[in-house]
Amino acid sequence: MNRGAPNRDPDRYGGGEGGGDRDFEAFVAARGPRLLRVAWLLTGDAHLAEDLLQTTLAKVWPKWHRISGERPEAYVRKALVHTHASWWRRRWRGEVPHGEVPDAAGSFDAYESVDLEQSLAAAVRSLPVGQRAVVVLRFFEDLSVEDTAATLGCAPGTVKSQSAKALLALRAALPVPVEEGGERRARRG
Repeated sequence: MNRGAPNRDPDRYGGGEGGGDRDFEAFVAARGPRLLRVAWLLTGDAHLAEDLLQTTLAKVWPKWHRISGERPEAYVRKALVHTHASWWRRRWRGEVPHGEVPDAAGSFDAYESVDLEQSLAAAVRSLPVGQRAVVVLRFFEDLSVEDTAATLGCAPGTVKSQSAKALLALRAALPVPVEEGGERRARRG
């Protein structure tokens, strides 16, 4: 019961004779973990990420016969970002509890990389929704400036400026400065 044009690459997601439902199921099975990672990076919460991905897939499924041909992952990723943005606009942003920041330890800490990852995740979550989307797509999904712009429906210059602003905010928010390539450096001053 494939209502639209047939899948242009029948081997890509199990398409061909079976129709859109099997194509969609194969797509979700193949790309679901990566899309869930994007959702987690956007929300910062595993349960919200699952809800976000499920909501997005439910929105996309009725349109699958139209989008399954060329670049379905890009379409779904864009829908994921837009759905997150609409959730974010409606979310209550009241008080957020903060714990005391511990003094920096002088000796080796086995959990230091985990602390940096958690600090980075918290810093990414604190970015405005547009900057967060740019950071997730550009640096976690490794999309080009042009692909990120196409996904977000904006100009490449907007992606570059939002990326620069987000990186400045992230550098300021991280407890220990990080060099290009992920190497830590001593904080000056």
